[in-house]
Order: sequence, then structure tokens, then C-alpha cells
Amino acid sequence: MALETSEIRRLIAGHKLRDMLFDVLGLIIMLLLLFILGALFIKLAIDGWDKLGLDFFQNYPSRRAARAGILPAWVGSLLVMLVTALAAVPVGVAAGVWLEEYAPKNWFTEVVEINVTNLAGVPSIIYGLLGLGLLVHGLGLGPSVVAAGLTLAMMILPVVVVATREAIRSVPQTIREAAYGLGSTRWQVTRDHVLPYSVAGILTGVIIGLSRAIGETAPLITIGAVAFIAFLPPAPIDASFPFVNFDWLSTPFTVMPIQMFNWVSRPDPAFQQTAAAAGVVLVALTLLMNGTAIYLRYRARKRIKW
Repeated sequence: MALETSEIRRLIAGHKLRDMLFDVLGLIIMLLLLFILGALFIKLAIDGWDKLGLDFFQNYPSRRAARAGILPAWVGSLLVMLVTALAAVPVGVAAGVWLEEYAPKNWFTEVVEINVTNLAGVPSIIYGLLGLGLLVHGLGLGPSVVAAGLTLAMMILPVVVVATREAIRSVPQTIREAAYGLGSTRWQVTRDHVLPYSVAGILTGVIIGLSRAIGETAPLITIGAVAFIAFLPPAPIDASFPFVNFDWLSTPFTVMPIQMFNWVSRPDPAFQQTAAAAGVVLVALTLLMNGTAIYLRYRARKRIKW
């Protein structure tokens, strides 16, 4: 009996040692990757620091590096991301809720689940070709802001659906059973209990998808984004009734990754500095989006009482 006890203790100690080694290895790899990312960002910031100023955000692109700015690029990026979020988030969250809470367990649901999972790994250029054929030519939208936003929405839609399903699965079944026991309907359980408890995970998936979309170049080039543009789309808000203007949806556009690609491809070294400054702004926007997601997730979890 004592021999069996000592053998069990040795097995437990061996498993604990392997777990500790795995934790240390994972920590080292994470710190190494963070160091590489930090070094690259610092190098980017050093190269483009002199260009970062108010004029850089207010100027249009120019053939002279000293006058070049990112005004149409960052405005175009914000408008495209607005369309992407408005199209992908409601549809993705609704699809995730339906698959997890309402869909019957049959062959059709299994086919949908398999396709959603597979679409999350499709290269972005494929979505660009889909947007070109379906939106630009099929629906006649042309190379416009709405076509770009819908193309990126199709690209991140599987990510939002999968994140929504995983967040809903994390809600304990006892919460549903307690709500049903008090006479709640399925929709009341989903609206008042499941979604509030899963909103933190849903927000995380949404921001991950939007962070991926804001840096994409291939699908937007495929649908015909302009590399050099010297005007702004009409403002979405108008001073006269009905105070909302939709003309900006059909205008040509450019985004920050495409503007950076245009500058990097030029032989003048001064444009490399301008592209580095634009890269700093793009990374800052991505970090701001992720920081907002962390804050909203923290607030959502703080309001939840288990």
C-alpha cells in the first residue's frame, strides 16, 4: 500500500513538473513575441515621428512627401469600418444566437455550422473576389464605400458568429433553467439572461474581427479601391432635413493600408518615412479598438452578478 502511495505521489509530482515547464515555456514565448512586436513598433515610431503632427492628419496625399497627409485615408477607413460594423455585428450576433439557442439539431444545422467554421479560415483575397463579382458587378455598387464595407463584413462575419456561439455556451445552463422555472419564454431568457451574461465575450469577438478588417488590403484592392485620392466623401450628417446623407456610401474611397502601400512602393526615401507615420497611426487605432473592447468587457463583467 505504501508503495502504491509513493508511486502515485511520483506521478503527481511529474505531472506538476511538466505543467510548470509548459507554463514557463509559454511565458517565454509570449514575452519574446511581445519584445519583437515592441521593437518593430518602436522602429516604426522612430522612423515616422517627425511626420506625426496636425498637418499630417489634415493634408491630402501629394506627390511631394513633405506635403503628403492621410486625411482621405483615415476618413475612408472610419467610414468603411462603420459600414462593416453595421453590417456584420447584428447579422453575426443574430446568427450565433439562432445556432446556439433556437436551431434544431438536424443535417441543415450541421451543414451551416461546418460552413461557418470553414469560412473563418478562408483567405481574405477570396472575399475580395466575391465582393468584386457579387457587389461591384452583380449589384452594381461599383468600387464604393458600401461595397468595401460589405466585403469586409462578409470576411469577419464567421469570426463574429463563432465568438457569439462560444460566449453563449459559457453561460451556465442553470441560469436558463431558473428563468424557465419562473415562467419566462425562450426569447425572454435569451434577451434578459443569456445575452447580458455573454456580452463580454461577444464584444471580444467583434473587436477582433474589426481589428482584422481595418488592416486588410487585398480584398479592397480587388474591388477597386483608389490608391491616390484627393477629396473626401460627403459627410454622413447634413445640416438640412432629413439631416442624414447617404451619398457617401457610393463614393470612391481609399483606406490607410492602401495609402501606406502606395507610399512604400515609391523610390523616394522620404515617402518611407511618411508610410511609417501612417503605420504608427494604424497601429494606434488598432490598439485603441482593443483597449475599448477590454474596457467594455470589464464593465459588462462588473455588472454581472453570478
